[in-house]
Amino acid sequence: MDTFLSDKHRSVRRSVRTFCEREILPIARDIDQEAAFPWEAAEKMGRLGYFGIQVPQALSGADLDTVSYMIIIEEVSKASASLGLCLSVHNSVAVFPIQAFATEKQKKRWLPPLCRGEKIGAFCLTEPNAGSDAGGIEATAIRDGDHYVVNANKVFVTNGGIADICLMFVRTDPGAGRKGISVLVAERGIPGFVVGDLEDLCGVRANPVCSIRLYDCRIPVDNLLSTEGMGLRIGLAALDAGRVGIAAQAVGIAQAALEESVRYAKQRRQFNVPISKHQMIQSMIADMATQVDAARLMVYRAAVLRDQSKSYSQAAAMAKLFASEVSTAVTDLAVQIHGGYGYSRSYPVERYYRDARVTRIYEGTSEIHRIVIARGVLGD
Repeated sequence: MDTFLSDKHRSVRRSVRTFCEREILPIARDIDQEAAFPWEAAEKMGRLGYFGIQVPQALSGADLDTVSYMIIIEEVSKASASLGLCLSVHNSVAVFPIQAFATEKQKKRWLPPLCRGEKIGAFCLTEPNAGSDAGGIEATAIRDGDHYVVNANKVFVTNGGIADICLMFVRTDPGAGRKGISVLVAERGIPGFVVGDLEDLCGVRANPVCSIRLYDCRIPVDNLLSTEGMGLRIGLAALDAGRVGIAAQAVGIAQAALEESVRYAKQRRQFNVPISKHQMIQSMIADMATQVDAARLMVYRAAVLRDQSKSYSQAAAMAKLFASEVSTAVTDLAVQIHGGYGYSRSYPVERYYRDARVTRIYEGTSEIHRIVIARGVLGD
């Protein structure tokens, strides 16, 4: 895999891997079991530029390319899928839309604290009656002078419990259908901004996922991203970036499961030899390694296309679909290799197994990605 990376990419990987081994791996099990967000580790990641990976240095970002971004997400997710998810969502669907669609004044206002990790971003699209059908959102924003009066009920908001800057998808023109959707930036602390209870999740438990509700919130018109009616365009652009990030997260989880399985297979003895000597175990590990490598290559392909300013929507959908399916399959095999121990919380593979499953759901389900890919192939 190193053949495809530059010296700078390898340097980024060494640096983030060292950080993860020192700061994240020792706490990964505890923050999962306690469902606790690790603020100290997050603050250190902020100082390293992980919350503004692709933003110019003039706005407090790290100014790295997409391949470097994928490397960081993979390595962090390998140590803790919860923190990998936090970074992916923050960078891809909060920071990126602001960077791509905000005015210069808005960028200078919001991006520096986001890039330094002083404020955390969230993407508020999903509602009780709107998930895969993004055009079905019911949140409303009614213009009242130089403010919008916003009412919204957003659910399953990743980073929701710690988010300070939330991209809210709302209807500014109820009669315009999908063209009536806009994006407003809602900042925690304004009157009527309510953070719901944290979800008791199966996996990625250290990420504070919750609902965010707005009750007659008065949000300044100056907080409108781009123009009215641009909501779905902004959302789709953000989700393309987000899908590559989640694909990298899935690869990181799968890589962790593979490495743990190799380690265990060399130590565990049955029939007087390490189980790594048994052909069935070797076959499982061969399949795992091949699938992880293939998924990583698909992620890098989408990243390179994005860095070259080429269309990457289909490549992103393929990478996310394949990597999430691979992550689920590889972690399942990891549990099988560990036998009964794989089902015990004393071993990390049960956590990888739980973390992997959700990658087939958020940032677009596998079923939605198959529709996107098919439409691209068929030219519809």
